[in-house]
Amino acid sequence: MKRRDFNKTLLGAAAAPWVGDAPIASAALQTGKAKACIFIWLGGGMCHVDTIDPKAVGDPLARMTGSAYRSIPTAINGVEVCEHLKRTAPLLDRGVVVRTLNHPLFVDHADSTNLVKTGRLTSGTVVYPSIGSVVSHQLGPRGKGIPPYVVMGYPTITRGPGFLGGKHSYIYLTDTKAGPVGLNRPNDVTDARQRRRLRLLGLMRRNYVGPRSTAKPITDYDATIDAAIRLTGPEFTRVFELDREAASLRQQYGSEFGQRCLLARRLVEAGTRFVEVSYNLNFKNGTGWDTHRHGQKNQHLLIEDLDRAISSLVVDLEGRKLLDETLIVVATEFGRPAEFDGQGGRGHQSSTFGALLFGGGLKTGQAIGASDELGQLPVRDPVSIPDFHATIHTALGIDPAHELHADNRPIPITDHGKPIDQLFPS
Repeated sequence: MKRRDFNKTLLGAAAAPWVGDAPIASAALQTGKAKACIFIWLGGGMCHVDTIDPKAVGDPLARMTGSAYRSIPTAINGVEVCEHLKRTAPLLDRGVVVRTLNHPLFVDHADSTNLVKTGRLTSGTVVYPSIGSVVSHQLGPRGKGIPPYVVMGYPTITRGPGFLGGKHSYIYLTDTKAGPVGLNRPNDVTDARQRRRLRLLGLMRRNYVGPRSTAKPITDYDATIDAAIRLTGPEFTRVFELDREAASLRQQYGSEFGQRCLLARRLVEAGTRFVEVSYNLNFKNGTGWDTHRHGQKNQHLLIEDLDRAISSLVVDLEGRKLLDETLIVVATEFGRPAEFDGQGGRGHQSSTFGALLFGGGLKTGQAIGASDELGQLPVRDPVSIPDFHATIHTALGIDPAHELHADNRPIPITDHGKPIDQLFPS
């Protein structure tokens, strides 16, 4: 090969759509209409047969296998949910019930959570980014002074940026009233004092960062400082002033979890790309969604709380003409079997479990897949975790096969995941 031909080959490769970190547009991805995602995380393992994939009613006390509650019809013909989702049921024409999620892990919460959040099994050599960090990396911020990725929950590695670096990590909070941790200026720090601090910081950065400008940990940390300073501005802090909302609307959303969902709406309205809302505080049944033993007894209180918040969020976004461009995902790390344990609770099950999707420009009003009579195995259209990730990314206009790079190692955004075809216009 002549040198000129070799150079042309290199230039052609450099322009190829699979090289680099820029998002790729293709004909298949033009259906992705969503601009933001609200990812509602039910950590602990929501029981699918007690919520969105009900079966024949059993009895926890008698250890008779089956669902714990009666089922009711929904806006999707032939699809039922449990009686404690009475507000959500008539709104499912705006949603999708995914009934056949599955993965190979079933014992450990941490590993299963990591798999569902990152789309991959844990690796000894690479720390994979969470789905929120990938969205941040691929789509970036939508507005000045607004972070692309916010978590309402505790900081964990499963929510982190992995090899994408600190620039694509998250801002987090655990209290909707207090706002993001570390961004509120103490009362004794006046504007003048803040300016003096920033001048000193600038001097330190020039002296320290400058000679080390090629060290990625240093540049990542420096970028985080810049982002933190911007986020103390009024554009972002104003989002957390929930008292700007009508009292009737706040009451409609309900509990602290409901207020988180309301705040998620305000965040995507302001320009955040990905908001994770974790149901990890104020458990009403003592155990949260991990309903072993006595946790099953008051599980209905959790379901009713979820029902109130989700239905309010869907109606609120729809009323603001934002539902079609906001994808709502309700997910968990695994489901629970139809059998009851010795104290009337349930164990873990990953062979089949469920999730909900709303809005996002999807073809809604349908259920994906079907499980067997006990909700133990898929009998039609199984959906893997990579497929689930590919569906979310495609809805947001991100190519799930696009390659990112951990150092020099190419890693596709999803682990060979394929979006659920039925959810996208042909």
